[in-house]
Amino acid sequence: MRVLARDIQQFEGKIVNLAGWVNSKRDHGKIVFIDLRDFTGLVQVVFPENLYKQAHQLKEQWVVEIEGKVSLRPKGSENPKIPTGKYEIQAGKLRILNESSILPFPVNDSGYQVNEKNRLEYRYLDLRRERLQRNLRIRDKFITNLREFLHQKDFVEVETPILSKSTPEGARDFLIPSRLFWGKFFALPQSPQQYKQLLMVSGLERYFQVARCFRDEDTREDRQPEFTQLDIEASFMSVGEILDLVEKTILWAIRKVFPEKKITKIPFPRIDYDFALERYGSDKPDLRKNKSDKDELSFCFITDFPMFEWNKQLQKWDVVHHPFTLPQTDDVSYIKDHPERIAAYQYDLILNGQEVGGGSLRSFKQEILEAVFEVIGYPKEIIRYQFGHLLDAFSYGAPPHGGIAIGLDRLMAILLNEPSIREVIAFPKTGLAQDLMMKVPAEVRKSQLDELGIKIVKKSKSKKLNNQER
Repeated sequence: MRVLARDIQQFEGKIVNLAGWVNSKRDHGKIVFIDLRDFTGLVQVVFPENLYKQAHQLKEQWVVEIEGKVSLRPKGSENPKIPTGKYEIQAGKLRILNESSILPFPVNDSGYQVNEKNRLEYRYLDLRRERLQRNLRIRDKFITNLREFLHQKDFVEVETPILSKSTPEGARDFLIPSRLFWGKFFALPQSPQQYKQLLMVSGLERYFQVARCFRDEDTREDRQPEFTQLDIEASFMSVGEILDLVEKTILWAIRKVFPEKKITKIPFPRIDYDFALERYGSDKPDLRKNKSDKDELSFCFITDFPMFEWNKQLQKWDVVHHPFTLPQTDDVSYIKDHPERIAAYQYDLILNGQEVGGGSLRSFKQEILEAVFEVIGYPKEIIRYQFGHLLDAFSYGAPPHGGIAIGLDRLMAILLNEPSIREVIAFPKTGLAQDLMMKVPAEVRKSQLDELGIKIVKKSKSKKLNNQER
């Protein structure tokens, strides 16, 4: 049975089997030392003279299996930098499971200095770094604690569909053509917005999900076309009750996983949108007392955003958050006649000057949602076509409800003091939304396109340039 590196102290004086990668090698002539690496850490292995010929050929990143005796290191040769530093394995057998080509870059350092293009092209190698392994394990632990707390509060995790309907929620949809229904399309969800509202109509009352979301946005440095959010929705809760829940959920996970972090102020300040702009000149204020302290976390909620904003380019009203947000009035005529005066039950969660979450109370009556869509320029027939299912659902006793979505990628990057969300995602895309490892987006076979009734129309050179410049 395989023994993990972290557990060898339990087997002092006994023969054990280990397996992993050669992290480093030191050849002293008749004796070879290696540091063997598995997912729990490092352990030193000593190959005696009778194994020298076989051990001499070992190179870094080769995969090996070793049988040997767990022994205390000779006095004075201990390594206090690693947990197993008092012990070593006196190898008795060596089996080479797989050799490795020379890596395109070293993986025994932080990796920050390596060209990011190379790191993403060989991401499966980049992920061998101790830093990135740690990031992924801490992310997992953090999410586990979020789940644990919400389960304690009677929330139920529900998976919602990935293949859905194309609806306007602030960005372009990724479209999926249907082979069985010629000329029709699914869309990947920008968020589970409508599904979670329908779950509230169903009477579930308390839902959450660690949800994958997809947005076909123009390229931005620290955005991804697919991302992960903690999605929370609840019925019969006020804004204050939802913010209390969010605060307690986040604090629970931080205290469990990042006990060294210092929170600037608890409870999190709740700042009106207009006051934030007047006082701080931003709706994402950084309220840290010492911005050079990497362990200081300053949370706040920004509340009472405007419901609508004027789009000068298109000469029309847009919603500030999304159209399902509940206006702070139930007067339909007033919504239509004075959109510039309408505030929304909308709130953002800010951490160290960055938005890490956003949510609102939701419209749960047909006439309110229809009025919002009319203000932003949707004809009634389009409203019915796009959102008839939701409007119909509201006619069957929909409860008042609201929620929030917390961006886990950005939150984890801040908590882990990483410069980019790509450092906390296993297989991220580039800033241009490309996967360099899988080499996508990529062309597909003509037969596949024909089966879907799709024809590729090539863009002119000028259009391609404009697309890249956006």
